[in-house]
Amino acid sequence: MSRILTDDQQQLYGAAARFARERLLPGYVTRDVTGTLDRTLVRELGELGLIGAELPSAYGGLGVSGETAGLLFEAVGYADINVGYLQVLGSLCGAILLGSASEAVALDWLPRICRGEAIVALALTEPRGGSDAAQLELRARRHAAGYVLSGEKTSISLADEADGFVVFARTGEQGSGARGISAFLVDAKAPGVSATRFDSVGARVAGRGAVFFDEVEVPANRCLGGEGQGFGQVMQGFDYSRALIGLQCVASAQASIDETWDFVEQRQAFGAPLAANQGVSFALAEHETHLAAARELCYHTLRLRDAGLPHTVEAAMSKRLAPQSAYDAIHKCLLLHGHAGYDRGSRHQLRLRDVLGYEIGDGTAEIMNRIITRRRRPEFRGS
Repeated sequence: MSRILTDDQQQLYGAAARFARERLLPGYVTRDVTGTLDRTLVRELGELGLIGAELPSAYGGLGVSGETAGLLFEAVGYADINVGYLQVLGSLCGAILLGSASEAVALDWLPRICRGEAIVALALTEPRGGSDAAQLELRARRHAAGYVLSGEKTSISLADEADGFVVFARTGEQGSGARGISAFLVDAKAPGVSATRFDSVGARVAGRGAVFFDEVEVPANRCLGGEGQGFGQVMQGFDYSRALIGLQCVASAQASIDETWDFVEQRQAFGAPLAANQGVSFALAEHETHLAAARELCYHTLRLRDAGLPHTVEAAMSKRLAPQSAYDAIHKCLLLHGHAGYDRGSRHQLRLRDVLGYEIGDGTAEIMNRIITRRRRPEFRGS
C-alpha cells in the first residue's frame, strides 16, 4: 500500500491486511475446489468491521468514508476476491436498505449484515433482459397484505447462500421501463423462494445461480422506497460498487504481480535470474503501471462520491479499466510461471478465472462504454 494514509486509515488497513493474508490467502485455492463459503469467515469479516464499513455506527457500520472503505476492499481482495464479494453486497444492499427501508426493517437487517450474521444478495438480472435492467419481467402484484412476487432471476451471486434478497420487480405496466420497477426485501426462507447454483468457471465461492419466486407473499413494509423507485436505487448503488469491485480486481492482480516479482528474482535461467531479462521485468513494470492507474481512478471515483459530486462516468471508467487491466496482468504472471502457473493448485489460474467473472458482472465493458459515451454524445442520453 503506497497511498498516503491517515493514522486511522493505516490502522484499519493494517488490521484488514493482516487478517486477509493470514486467514484468507492460505485457503484461497481450497475454497475454490470445495466451492463452499465458510460462514465462520463471514462472521470474522463482520467482527473486524469489514462489511458495510461506510454505514453509520447506529446500524452496525464504522461510519467511514467511501475512500476508507475502499482500502478495506483492497486489503481483502488481495487475498480472496470471492470472499471480498461479501463486502460488495454488504455495501450495495446495505445502502439500499439504509436509504429506502423503514426504520424497523433497517434496524433488523443492517446490524446483522455488518456483523456477518446475514447475507443479503442483489436480485436484478433476468434470463431475457441481461444487461437491460429496465426490461424486467418478474411481477409484483398487489395483495391484501402487501405483494405477491412471481418470476425468475438469474446470475445472482450467492444465490443459494443468501438469507435475504433485494429483489427488483415490475409493479407498473409492461413496457413502462424503469418507471414501473420497485424494490423489495424478501426473506430467502419465505415460502415459494428457491435457488439453484451454476457450475461457473470462476468465482465459485460466490455461488452464482438462479432464484425462483413462486407466488411469494411479501409484506407491504418490505417494499423499499415506494413503488416505482427501485431502478434509481440500484443504479445509484452501482456508482459505488463498481469502484469497489475495481479495487478488488486490482488488488487480486497486485498479489499475482508481487508473487511473480519474487519468482523471477529467484528463478535462474541461462546463468541469470529471470528478472535480469528485460522481456520479463519490463512486462511486469508495464502491468504494474496499468494497475496503479486503474487503482487511482477507483479512488478518484470514491473521493467524488464522498464529496457528494457526480461520479457515474468515473465509476463506469473504473469498472471498464480495472477488471481488464487486472486480467491482463494476471495472465502475464501465469505465463511467466509456465506450467506451474497453469496448474489447478496455482493462485494465478484461479485469479484469472475469478477476475474474468468481474468483467461480466455489474456491467460488461460494452455497457460501461455506453455509459461513458452518453456524456460525450447527447443523442445517446435517452437510450
